[in-house]
Amino acid sequence: MSNLMPLIVLLAWLAAPVGLVCIVDDWLLRPRRAPGVPDAPLMRVLYMALPVLIGAGVLKLLVAERLDFSAVLLAITVVTGLVWGFDAAVLSPKRSAAARAAGRDPATVPEPGTVDYARSFFPVALVVLVLRAFVFEPFRIPSDSMMPTLLDGDFIIVNKYAYGLRLPVLNRKILATGEPQRGDVVVFRFPNDPSVNFIKRLVGLPGDRVEVRDNRIVINGQPVPFRLDGKYNDGCYMNLSQAEEQLGAHTHQAIFCPVALDRQPALPSCNRSGLRGYVCGDDDAPGYLRTPPWSGEVPAGMYLMMGDNRDNSDDGRSWGYVPEENLVGKATRIWFNWDPHRAGWPLWGRIGSAIQ
Repeated sequence: MSNLMPLIVLLAWLAAPVGLVCIVDDWLLRPRRAPGVPDAPLMRVLYMALPVLIGAGVLKLLVAERLDFSAVLLAITVVTGLVWGFDAAVLSPKRSAAARAAGRDPATVPEPGTVDYARSFFPVALVVLVLRAFVFEPFRIPSDSMMPTLLDGDFIIVNKYAYGLRLPVLNRKILATGEPQRGDVVVFRFPNDPSVNFIKRLVGLPGDRVEVRDNRIVINGQPVPFRLDGKYNDGCYMNLSQAEEQLGAHTHQAIFCPVALDRQPALPSCNRSGLRGYVCGDDDAPGYLRTPPWSGEVPAGMYLMMGDNRDNSDDGRSWGYVPEENLVGKATRIWFNWDPHRAGWPLWGRIGSAIQ
């Protein structure tokens, strides 16, 4: 998949100019050609290529990490709706009148292909927009920060109404339906760059005093229930400690290294391209520091988010708290798995798994 991405990106960029050429030909030039005159060879190629280019654009959107897909869906819905509506109100009556003046049955006059595309895409885009905005939204895990709960390459379902219904693009709450709970796995817009979605576990609620020492979480003076559960090894992460942790109603796994983690070794057992490996030894790795202690009080209207991969997570311990208005939804279930950097097939056993 990663080898095909440059081609997919190129095809996606070609979709807009090719689509514009097809619209101009379809709306302005085709009606002027005599009946029965075929399209020029170049236009036949462009008309056949357009669905492929649109498909490449959709695929690029699915794997993009810095994109407001709701804004794209809204734009597609508006544009296709306008095209369909403009044709129905202006162009279609003119085609019918011209056909009757020429003694032809208006029903035999073909509808422009671009209008047919718009009429087909509009209801689909509208339904998907409403579902994504108010019900469920797919999300792709882009990093290792939530291991072992979630893996890079997991595709998950996010419950959009768990924390309130919000208008698409504006992200303004219009109806309160629930509140975030401690231990939820939450998708949110990164406070430092709202165009990027992050996913972490909610550790601190507004007003909580949270401390993290030696990979143990203490909330309001009470240690979070925590039980060591052996070692974690997957060929790329080696000899890490694994623990069962309970945050609120959620019992989940976390991984960490009690000493400084060696983040640079080349591991022959690691089957993921671009990743050298992470090894937890018995002693501190030379040149590396242990994850430092952290403490803070969560402000009103804010939440503290942390990754389950405690030593390899860019989370609230380094960049602060997440405002309530940045919440996107609650992660509920894995619906697919495909990591383009991992050798082999998708991890079929993960499909359908509930997220704890």
